[in-house]
Amino acid sequence: MGLRSQVTLLLLLVALFNRSFAQNDFRQQEDTLSKIQHVMYAAKTEAEKLQYFTLFNTIFQKTLSDPGSFGWPFDSLKEISRIQTEDGSFKLITWDLPHSDGTYNYFGYVQWRNEKKHKYKLTVLADKSRDLKNPEGLLLDAQRWFGAVYYKIIAFKSGKRHYYALLGWQGYDKLTNKKLIDVLSFDNDGGVKFGAEVFKWEKKSPKRLIFEYSSQVVMSLKFEPENQRIIFDHLSPPQSKLEGQYQYYGPDWSIDCVALKKGKWFYISDIDARSKPTPKDNTYSDPKQKKKDYQRKNLYSPTAPPLPAH
Repeated sequence: MGLRSQVTLLLLLVALFNRSFAQNDFRQQEDTLSKIQHVMYAAKTEAEKLQYFTLFNTIFQKTLSDPGSFGWPFDSLKEISRIQTEDGSFKLITWDLPHSDGTYNYFGYVQWRNEKKHKYKLTVLADKSRDLKNPEGLLLDAQRWFGAVYYKIIAFKSGKRHYYALLGWQGYDKLTNKKLIDVLSFDNDGGVKFGAEVFKWEKKSPKRLIFEYSSQVVMSLKFEPENQRIIFDHLSPPQSKLEGQYQYYGPDWSIDCVALKKGKWFYISDIDARSKPTPKDNTYSDPKQKKKDYQRKNLYSPTAPPLPAH
């Protein structure tokens, strides 16, 4: 697409959006956003991608600032994650913008409403994940967000407070990806907080859990509502000399979890994901390096057997 065509398209889309916004036409606004999103992800240069992204983000934020948008699904925006709580109190909208060098930027909004008090609040999330040192130990907020694309919300209570465990994915660069379990909560005015002291993990109490692994493999991280636990692949390097070099980490055929009990998430290592938790489960067991040499040596072998389904 030539420069003249790009400018013409941008002006046309802006005109369509302005008319639909005045008419409170969310269907037309979504259609405008979908068209911009399509050309944004198809852009051949970083400059073009940034141009379309700036337009997309401006329009999307203006659309979401209207309380009426809370009930609109935005189903055609395929590259954007939209999840909400079962009680419908808030929605999380997150997405990533990949770059040619293999890195990503993350963007997000929290739509919060209190129907009894007739309140609505849109919070913009600012990704600062690359600037944060020791992010597992930090309490964060909307202005200091560990950016990710979320795919699951799990409501729970700890004491008298309501919390929401968030399962998310973060593409970091060409070498590694990350998955995480973060925790979201609100203050009385709908202000967003991230992280909480609800994890019990081997002599420490992280505010969130972050797992980093090779971009060449896939890590499973999912919630089992029937067992009230989040299960995930245990990650390790194929050789002990690669300890700490996360571009070599991957699943090693064992499964760990954090199980919810009295408002806390207790770490349990090396579980049988096919069975229900029992009182014999070692709540604080240490993830010892006790896997078979065969499994470690063949972790990245093309002839290695496939990982078990879980």
